[in-house]
Formats: sequence, C-alpha cells, structure tokens
Amino acid sequence: MDVTIRNATLLDGTKIDISIKNGLIHEVGTHIDKCGEEIYIPDNTFVSSGWIDLHTHAFPKFEPYCAHPDDIGYKTGVTTVVDAGSSGADDIDEFASFAKQCKTRVFAYLNISKIGLRVFDELSDLNNLKLEDIETKFQKYESFIVGLKARMSSSVVGDNGIKPLEIGKQFSEALNLPVMVHIGNAPPKMIEVIELLGKGDVITHCFHAKENNNIFSENKANIEPLLAAIERGVYLDVGHGMSSFSYRISKRAKEENIPFHTISTDIYDANRLNGPVYDMATTLMKFLALGFSLEEVIQSVTTYPAKVIRNKQLGTIKQGAYGDLTFFKVEDESTQLRDSHGEVFESPKKIVPYAVTIGGEYIVCTT
Repeated sequence: MDVTIRNATLLDGTKIDISIKNGLIHEVGTHIDKCGEEIYIPDNTFVSSGWIDLHTHAFPKFEPYCAHPDDIGYKTGVTTVVDAGSSGADDIDEFASFAKQCKTRVFAYLNISKIGLRVFDELSDLNNLKLEDIETKFQKYESFIVGLKARMSSSVVGDNGIKPLEIGKQFSEALNLPVMVHIGNAPPKMIEVIELLGKGDVITHCFHAKENNNIFSENKANIEPLLAAIERGVYLDVGHGMSSFSYRISKRAKEENIPFHTISTDIYDANRLNGPVYDMATTLMKFLALGFSLEEVIQSVTTYPAKVIRNKQLGTIKQGAYGDLTFFKVEDESTQLRDSHGEVFESPKKIVPYAVTIGGEYIVCTT
C-alpha cells in the first residue's frame, strides 16, 4: 500500500512529509512528491517510528498469560510486539502461523523449555530443554524468532537453581541468539544470573521490588555487577507486568544513575483490561512521571528495541525502513497512575496514540 503522510511533527518540532511505497519508507522531507493516497496529520500530532513492545504475551493459547497481538498492538499505537517466551518448540509452528494473520508485526523469544507457558514451572524439568528442538525450529523460523527466553525465578525453576540458564546460554551461544532473562524471586540470585549474561542479552523486570532479589538487595551487592554487565552489552528492559514494576525502585535507580534501555509492558489480557499496565501509552507516562524526557521515553520503544532484536528496518524513519509509524498527541493533562504494587503517582502529561501505519497501511487507533 502506497501513502504520503503530510504535516507530521517530529519530537524536535520539525514538520515533515513521509511517503511509503511497497511497504517501505520511500522519501522523507518537506513538500515531497505525492505517492499513493495523501493523508494530512492534524496539527500538534507527533510522529515516531512505530512503537515496539519488547516484552509481551501475544500467543493466545496459554491462559492467563495471553492476548491477541492486535489488541495489544496497532489498536494501542504499537506496530510491533515481541512475545517473550509464551511458546516453546512444541507450539512455535502454531504461533508463527497465527502471527502471519495479524496486522501488528509479531516476533518471538522462544522459551528454552519446549512446552513454553503450558505450565507455570516450565524450567523445573530439565528434560524439556533440548538444543535439537530449538535448533530445528530456529532454522524454520529464523525471521520470526529473535532470541531465547528463560524465566529465572524460584517458582519456575523449582529445585534447579541457575542450571536452566546455564543450559540456555549454551543454546544461545550455539545458535548465536541472545537470551532474555526474567528475574523474579530468588533462588537463583540476581548476581548469579548477571554473571552468565553477555553482549545482546536482556534482563527484563529490571525494576521489580521483590525484596530478596531486586537491584538494591543485599546492601547493593547487585549494582556493580549489573553496571559491568551493561558495559559489556547487556540490555535492561522494564517488563512492567502485573507484579514487576516498582515506582519506588525505578525512582531510586534514576537517582543513582542506573540506566534502562527499553520500556516494555509484559502485557496480556488480565493486566490490559484490569491494570496496572493497560497499554503502552500508560506505561510510557510512568516514565514521564519519573522525570524522563519525552525523547528518552520514545527512544526506549523505537531505536533501542529495534537494536535489541537486531532489526535495522525498524526503529527509524529513513528510506528503506519498514513503513511503520506511530502518531500520537501529548496533552497537558495530569494523569494518575499506579505501579505493580498499588503505589499511586502522577504523570504531568498524557500520551494519546492517534494512528499508525504498518507497512504503509494507515489505521486510526481505537483506544
């Protein structure tokens, strides 16, 4: 689908036109030639490359951690969702086929357990971790699978401690795939996880407040190893979710200059409908409330996640990139928010998704 967008506003206030041809950005500038249908964007509406949600549950098979990609995707201003380990090798054929039917772009971190989230303790049985299963599926879905996922918390690993991640890292190195690691209650301890991770790997739920295993636990013993991990190329992802985002921990991290790279929702139907997540825009406002700039917040759902999943055609507005754009308004309206623990705070501004393009198809947001 070919389209020319007129009167879009970049975050720095620059007005631009963008044409999209055959699904890719064709030209960016001012007063560019018409290409296909012309759409005029209302004044005071920003444009960014399409928002990317790096941690979602977008495979509607295994309750409760499930949602339809379009309900958490383009309808809310997100053009790309990355599923974080809902499916293992046993079900990735079904998921990949389903994803092709969605308007929203869908990628997946493959669970290192072949059964995925069919059960809640998928890493308690090491017999479900087999390299040949993952290798076969990755060869088949190389453009769909962006990495591996390991949920390293006590309720998931059972008596296995750090062992599942040690195995997962062997898989990731054999296939040259990064691993996203969920950190929750110990064991294993955060420091054990950090020590295994390398360039391109992701720590998600980085600002959770579980007392025995957050970034400030044990007299800040995790901080120096965490900063060293960031230095060697490990990414920190928010992964809000039902119980994994603490405003208090996030505020303290900002005060102590502990960075994050990507803002993701860990969204599925329960926390979409009942909160505290709701959608990406609501999650982004929580970081405006923490004092981050709009530019920093938007970069964390465009440039950085595209880099994390190693996709050069996402996260940028330039010739040859995917024709994925998010249009949104920023209103001077104080908005009350809450974190995963019920703490209430306010954002000074309200982010409202207006429309998206996905491969050039222009769609007005419904929420």
